[in-house]
Amino acid sequence: MKYAKLGNTEVEVSRLCVGCMSFGEHFEGGHQWTLDQDATQEMVKHALEVGINFFDTANTYARGTSEEFLGRALKNVARREDVRIATKVFFNLTTPEHLTKRAIEAEIDGSLKRLGTDYVDLYQIHRFDKDTPIEETMEALHGLVKAGKVRAIGASAMYGYQFHNMQIAAEKNGWTPFSTMQNHYNLLYREDERELIPICRQMNVSLIPYSPLAAGRLSRLEWTTDTARSQTDKVAIGKYDSTQEQDYAIVKRVHEVAEKHNATMSQIAIAWHFAKGVTAPIIGATKPKYFDDAVAALDIDLSPEDVAALEEFYVPHKIVGAL
Repeated sequence: MKYAKLGNTEVEVSRLCVGCMSFGEHFEGGHQWTLDQDATQEMVKHALEVGINFFDTANTYARGTSEEFLGRALKNVARREDVRIATKVFFNLTTPEHLTKRAIEAEIDGSLKRLGTDYVDLYQIHRFDKDTPIEETMEALHGLVKAGKVRAIGASAMYGYQFHNMQIAAEKNGWTPFSTMQNHYNLLYREDERELIPICRQMNVSLIPYSPLAAGRLSRLEWTTDTARSQTDKVAIGKYDSTQEQDYAIVKRVHEVAEKHNATMSQIAIAWHFAKGVTAPIIGATKPKYFDDAVAALDIDLSPEDVAALEEFYVPHKIVGAL
């Protein structure tokens, strides 16, 4: 495993991150592919065995039970100081407010309780809150850092100008800036290359993108499968299926490059992230073997020609993720 520090912080993480949206109880209308407590612990244990120490969840995943399952699993198989826990605030459990000072302070306490820890390594805003002054949000997040509840802060899917304005507010007031951006980024969706990613590069903000395999569509030649997630994940269907006709050429190209490198398609899709300077793509998995597959991507060195071939058929897409 390889490791890197997030932004300008001392928070060192593995170059792969476990996406914990797959952990938690089943709820009507919720995700139907989530793993129970025992299976969650098996996944967490295997991730640690292959060197992955970075786990990303959210207050809202499985109505808070993702945090609970992750916290219990880590307590059973790891020392707190050996792992890096990231969670989020915006889609809140206790209030209809998103990123007000009151909401942020209430939600971090709820997350810490569910995770069974007194601090998180990375606290992220899940989206941009157009109804709350930027200064209120950034000052509240800075307060969590000063209180020792949070080591670093990050942002997630938003427009470049929104992220830039929040960073500038922090800089002007001497508050903690964002160190990470968890954005929607993969070979089938590259719209953030226009503005958001260049801003992150300029500000030394680490990229930890979600959906690096486009909900599995970059991991196989078949666009869909008969798995519970493929059949029921309405969010992924909305993100990708409307552009299947033009995007399938990219899927086939991933397969061609995988054959050239004697690798899996997943490994090539993840290796592309490393070639693009991503710090730690977030791997959402329900079987331990998928972590082994992802780790092997760290040893694949894509040439500039490989990268160009993988990107050749991309066409502009509608914005997905930013509010």
